[in-house]
Amino acid sequence: MSQATAVLLGAIAGATIFLGLPVARIRGLPKSVQGFLNAFATGILVFLLWDILSHAGQKVDLTVAGARAGDSGPLAIIALIFAVGVGAGLLGLVYFNRAIFGRLKHSDHSPSPQSLSLAIATGLGLHNLSEGLAIGQSAHTGAIAFAGVLVVGFALHNVTEGFGIAAPMTMAAKPASWGFLGLAGLIGGGPTFIGAWIGYLASSNYFYVAFLAIAAGALLYVVNELFNVGRKLSSPPAFAWGLLLGFLTAYATDLILTFASA
Repeated sequence: MSQATAVLLGAIAGATIFLGLPVARIRGLPKSVQGFLNAFATGILVFLLWDILSHAGQKVDLTVAGARAGDSGPLAIIALIFAVGVGAGLLGLVYFNRAIFGRLKHSDHSPSPQSLSLAIATGLGLHNLSEGLAIGQSAHTGAIAFAGVLVVGFALHNVTEGFGIAAPMTMAAKPASWGFLGLAGLIGGGPTFIGAWIGYLASSNYFYVAFLAIAAGALLYVVNELFNVGRKLSSPPAFAWGLLLGFLTAYATDLILTFASA
């Protein structure tokens, strides 16, 4: 498979994130429905956080065998990359929002729906960059069928991610503009295209873990904010049901990908 084809497949996988974004333009939703949508999006992101940490952990575990054999250098490097990446993703968004949106250190004020959507898009974009790497690396090694399966699976998964980006915007005073949704979609889905290009050219566990770790840190920030919003919009039982359904929906799409690639 050529590099151009691999990059095109990455673009297709990332573009489906736009399918979930029009939800952001829905107006007049009751508070209970807004709360459910927020909880559903939180469930999706909680699953993605777990999924990201699992994949990054697999790469870290692979270096443990080498460390047991006396070569502890790679383990130390990859563990440091993971720790720094999580910290950069989490603290980066904290200080970015504080600087750009004027949030005070001890303020109870929640971020605006726009800033929360962009924060979600940023975290998902870093996650999708690693997915693009997997597509590019599979295409480069000649595993064309596997690359195709990854594209279909990631494309399906990205639809739910688009909904996760859009859900906070249903609470905004005004409908999200198409320009804003286009920007959020590019931030969230565009990195799949970039990752496929990079992955075709080079394969590196260090880069892979770094991107996943930064994404995990960013999603830690976002999930915390969505839980804060959820406490204001929903009763604990209603939020729990939305959280459960969102988590299971994301899990189901991942199971499809796992089953198809087995």
